[in-house]
Amino acid sequence: MDIYPEGDCALCVEFGRIISPALNDRVHGLAGILRDRPLPGVTDIVPAYASLLVCFDPLSISSRSLRTALWRRLREAENTGPGARETVYIPVCYEEPFSPDMGTVSVHTGLSPKEIIARHTRPAYRIYMLGFLPGFPYLGGLDPALETPRLARPRIKIPAGAVGVGGAQTGIYPLESPGGWNLIGQSPVKLYDPRRENPFLYRPGDYIVFYPVSPEEYDGIAGAVENGNFFCPREIAAAAAGAAAGAPGAAAAAEPGGAEKSGPAAPGLSRRSRPWA
Repeated sequence: MDIYPEGDCALCVEFGRIISPALNDRVHGLAGILRDRPLPGVTDIVPAYASLLVCFDPLSISSRSLRTALWRRLREAENTGPGARETVYIPVCYEEPFSPDMGTVSVHTGLSPKEIIARHTRPAYRIYMLGFLPGFPYLGGLDPALETPRLARPRIKIPAGAVGVGGAQTGIYPLESPGGWNLIGQSPVKLYDPRRENPFLYRPGDYIVFYPVSPEEYDGIAGAVENGNFFCPREIAAAAAGAAAGAPGAAAAAEPGGAEKSGPAAPGLSRRSRPWA
């Protein structure tokens, strides 16, 4: 572990150089303490896979003083752990016209669309970090059987809410954007809305579970979203809780590199096909 400068207005706290749930827990443990009890002069914190960027005002605190304070907070974070996390349940329609690359993924993996949907909705995906776009989650936990190469020719425009698979990653686009991932579904939920008190639907360190809806249900949710009457189901659980249960075919999900992870337990959604009802 190291703390080193990134220019004259930021320090990087590096926990390691691999993608690891344990390292990511340490990142978010420190981030949580710095959010709850901010250090004087710190202007922003940016968590990544295995590091935390701490931005500061050099007129308010020196780099040396901040480095000393961060070592103290690190010791506190190691003693308290990562804390509770939220699981956010996001509806996705995997049917046409929202899944233009489902056939491509099916041919590459040898799986039927039904099996692709079952496998994609099974894990509780860890949000390692946000980046690329406001609210774009870098997720861990994709079933290796769903890995599919990115498109040879990226699309110029991908709609907000599109769910894709690219290589060993899966993700959901919060805004309209270019992109080269294979699109297998779409959500009507607004992942990023600058008009909300909290513009983002989730935070780094939380989990996402996707659940399937029909085109008719998609339209119903989209209408409820526009009217402000739809809220994604959520559950707060300890980060080290048992494997996800309650989602379709729930089971322990694999992190990048094949390691098994435990995710929070999913709540029983008795009306999960009509969550706005």
